[in-house]
Amino acid sequence: MTNFEVAPEIVRFYTQSINEADRLTATADGRLEMVRTQELLRRYLPPPPARILDVGGGPGAHARWLVDEGYTVHLVDPLARHIEQAEQTGATVELGDARELTAADASHDVVLMLGPLYHLIERADRDHALAEALRVLKPGGLLAAAGINRYSSLFEHAAFAHLHKEGMRKSVGGILASQFHDGKKAFTAAYFHSGEQLRDEAVTAGFEGVEVFGVEGPAWSMLAAAERSTGESFRDTSLFESALAAARLAEPYPELLAASSHLLAIGRRPDAHGT
Repeated sequence: MTNFEVAPEIVRFYTQSINEADRLTATADGRLEMVRTQELLRRYLPPPPARILDVGGGPGAHARWLVDEGYTVHLVDPLARHIEQAEQTGATVELGDARELTAADASHDVVLMLGPLYHLIERADRDHALAEALRVLKPGGLLAAAGINRYSSLFEHAAFAHLHKEGMRKSVGGILASQFHDGKKAFTAAYFHSGEQLRDEAVTAGFEGVEVFGVEGPAWSMLAAAERSTGESFRDTSLFESALAAARLAEPYPELLAASSHLLAIGRRPDAHGT
């Protein structure tokens, strides 16, 4: 039994406000996040049937395609609703907490944390989660950990034409200054990373060779705004393909890292010789 609790505003958001099972397929910017996350992961994943621990894996959007490609996936999530949905992916599932994993030491080839770090507001909790990821990875094993970009709310609400409103300017300004959203309105409680902070947290936890990538690139908010303003889908359009091309072109340039909505840190547990 875990000693940790999930914040009630996070539970409410994922059980009453949003169906996370649809987020990466229903919208163009969601699809962009999925395509780019898959691209980045496939560069580093060992071949199947490597053992993957999908921590905070939600309803199994990533577990599904990983199982389909032959990986052995065990998904852990703190919400019963997500566990029920994830049972349909072919992965084994477990109700649990990123900060207190039940997996044995050095038992997995890969740990995915594509959500927990931005719902763990306190640095100590994120450190707990990363320490657990390090513990359950085999020497040389791969970590992929996501964060929400510190500036994502600025880009999103500018594209949605919200920032002329004083209340929205105050809200977004507060997120920029504090890197925190309290979850009282719209989005849930969340921490917003800079790329350097995400890298430093992984390095401090003991991971080596850590790189941080911008997932969606600089045009994701344009996609989101186009769908919102027209009510039409842009998932299979030239605008989507252009935004995807922009993300790929931006990737080598560190100064464009902060333009993405999400960040992805890739690192490894040191091998038995510490290299």
